[in-house]
Amino acid sequence: MNPKRLIAILLALSLLIPVLFCGCEGMPEAGANIGRAVGVIDDDEAESIIRGGNAIQKAAQDMTPEQEHYVGRAVAAKVFQSYKPLDQAEANAYLNLLGQSLVVFSGRPETFRGYHFLLLDSDEVNAFAAPGGLILVTRGMVQCCQTEDELAAVLAHEIGHVEKKHGLNAIKQARWTSAATILAAEAGKQSGVEELAELTEAFEGCVGDVVMTLTTKGYSRKQEFSADAAAVNTLRRAGYPESALVTMLQRMGQRLGDAEGPGFARTHPKAQDRIEAITPTIVDRGVASNAVRQQRFAKAMQSILAAK
Repeated sequence: MNPKRLIAILLALSLLIPVLFCGCEGMPEAGANIGRAVGVIDDDEAESIIRGGNAIQKAAQDMTPEQEHYVGRAVAAKVFQSYKPLDQAEANAYLNLLGQSLVVFSGRPETFRGYHFLLLDSDEVNAFAAPGGLILVTRGMVQCCQTEDELAAVLAHEIGHVEKKHGLNAIKQARWTSAATILAAEAGKQSGVEELAELTEAFEGCVGDVVMTLTTKGYSRKQEFSADAAAVNTLRRAGYPESALVTMLQRMGQRLGDAEGPGFARTHPKAQDRIEAITPTIVDRGVASNAVRQQRFAKAMQSILAAK
């Protein structure tokens, strides 16, 4: 590698550290101007450093509710590439009514343009919470529930992910990676160094890894336990038995076991581990399902439940 170019890149990176950790403005321009002044980079290389630095600076800013909403839509669009929406108006209307009834009792009742709930046409037992409040539930997940209370527990758990901004945390990581990709790509354009080309390819792979975290690998155990805890609180405030979360997990544990394929078992901790974590917080153990709720659940989801 040309020593002058190496010095320029190291100088730029060293001046980007304050951007990463304290959000200091103007540092990319400062690094580029110093490099240009001492003659180690030309005008085109300076502009590359500024573009890369500004991208990282932008990524360091907190997402607004509007940004979260549009990022969530992009995440959902990727989910729809693998899971088709279920075209059943009555079932989707019921799911939305149930979800909206729970949201108002959650720790985050409002998001930009609100929460939305949609069924997916898949036998897979799974559910997804995209940033901003778009919650997707598979037909297989509904079939795993025997009562409205248990379906409410599923939705409350996913609402908990939105409440705690778990998906948003993952997307932030993707933005950092995207910024680093731009930085590497810009430097690569100017220097043509093979090492930088490899670095660019590695960063692009990281972007794919983050997307996979949302749809395949799942959230961390800590985040899943946190969403369960939020679900217990939401169910309690909404008047649903918190124990429904336990019965739902028990049913899922029996159905899924130690499955290794895609779905809820792959992207969530074992059901028994989750049950042990939340049981001490539950105060309404053994409460029977409300008959009215059960009737409307059976009516709205009749076609889905009959297909089991």
